[in-house]
Amino acid sequence: MKYDIYIVDAFTQAQFKGNSAAVVPVNLWPEVSTMQQIAAENNLSETAFIRSVDTASGHHFEIRWFSPLTEIAFCGHATLAASFVIFNHLGGQGEITFLTREVGPLTVNQLPDQRIEMSFPNQQPEPVAQAPAALLEGLSEQPVQVLKNRQAYFAVYEQASSVAQLTYHSDLLKQLAPLDVVATARADNYDFISRYFWPANGGDEDPVTGSIHAGLAPYWAELLGRDELMAYQSSQRGGVLYCQVAGERVLVSGFGVLYLQGTIFVAD
Repeated sequence: MKYDIYIVDAFTQAQFKGNSAAVVPVNLWPEVSTMQQIAAENNLSETAFIRSVDTASGHHFEIRWFSPLTEIAFCGHATLAASFVIFNHLGGQGEITFLTREVGPLTVNQLPDQRIEMSFPNQQPEPVAQAPAALLEGLSEQPVQVLKNRQAYFAVYEQASSVAQLTYHSDLLKQLAPLDVVATARADNYDFISRYFWPANGGDEDPVTGSIHAGLAPYWAELLGRDELMAYQSSQRGGVLYCQVAGERVLVSGFGVLYLQGTIFVAD
């Protein structure tokens, strides 16, 4: 079998920044084991498989996301990468709708400045009564508040420098599975910054995580008293995300840059 493959740097306008995702368009779903092996071979934080389900308009796609370790319920940067490929290489125009298995339909548009805007379900976190010991012991500095949504624990800090300097113990954070961990604080040059750790589901630290901003943006919007925010994920690669809270939806947008276009050969 042969599959086209694209690798896109998401949430950046420069190669080698943001978060890389592979995008593999398919006509029929391969076996789950095959998709997992392709994702492991790619060894990127995510590989998105997309399948057109409306060939008349080309506007509806099923999407599935795989880390090198497992299938993921929801991934923002790989959705941006998939949208970039559809708009720029597969002839897509207008609004795209992605049909997902866990988070419902996701709509995507390309803005006049070429940013790709994704509409996510609002996943605002809620405070936890008692933070897990594995979380508190797994981070080098104690947060001032801990919250949780369906995706991750939120460790909130008073200073951006605390987030930037934070170290972590992967073995302890793995005990929080299936939840990941995001650390966040207000920042000077952005409304807020974050870092995302997911040793149980994909790797030690994710460079830029679009999906978690469906929780971060509502949290900070409420605290800061405004619905439009600019965020920075302070990983080694780094990435900028534009967020807007619109009731039950959170709009997250960013740029993408093509890194590679090629062909995968999979033995029958």
